[in-house]
Amino acid sequence: MNLLKEFLLDDKCSYLEDKKQTTHYKVIDNSTAVSCENLIERGYRRFGKMYFRPLCATCNECQSIKIDVCNFTFSKSAKRILKKAKNIRTFIQTPTMTQEHLDLFDKYHLYMHEKKGWNYSKTTPEHYYNSFVTGHGDFGYEVLYYYEEKLIAVDLIDILENGISSIYFYYDPAYAKYSLGKLSLYHQIQFAKNANKKWIYLGYYVEGCPSLSYKAEYTPFVTLQDRPNEHEEFIWS
Repeated sequence: MNLLKEFLLDDKCSYLEDKKQTTHYKVIDNSTAVSCENLIERGYRRFGKMYFRPLCATCNECQSIKIDVCNFTFSKSAKRILKKAKNIRTFIQTPTMTQEHLDLFDKYHLYMHEKKGWNYSKTTPEHYYNSFVTGHGDFGYEVLYYYEEKLIAVDLIDILENGISSIYFYYDPAYAKYSLGKLSLYHQIQFAKNANKKWIYLGYYVEGCPSLSYKAEYTPFVTLQDRPNEHEEFIWS
């Protein structure tokens, strides 16, 4: 593992109106699965070679959250979603970038801009590559979802020793009837159960942010206490 750069950045909060945020960034080259998991367990997220976490002095609304896989049970609703998607095929591989990826990514974000008011600007190949393709080491993967021959969703994940870190998911809104966001998470949980992994790392739960507050629906879960550094013990409760 090679730490290329480390810095703090102050900016407008991405999750809550009228708030500022301070984010701690680490740019790491040749990260290993072990070093990635050490950071994920301490509240970091990974996009490409960039690891980051909120470090706000006066706000603690961003709570790192992970699902307890061993004690998770699939509800009747979850089983219906899984059954409904029986004609959707999935493939797992190391992350790639094609024009099909870029078109789907833009289609999803334009839809979310219109539906939920997300900021939108057309992605570039450089931005996509730096966020989702590079830095995956031997632990980062993409799960491709196909309906017939059409790519309808991409789930980016890290498969770590004790769990799966859910990085990013985007889909074709024309196939929203399949509840693809929930479907992808149920697939992660199924995979984790079969592989005897304990956790699904879901990133941040923010009660006042609809795009993140849904994560509390997946029980049981635990949240991280404080913001421990790499040399401190981490406690989830």
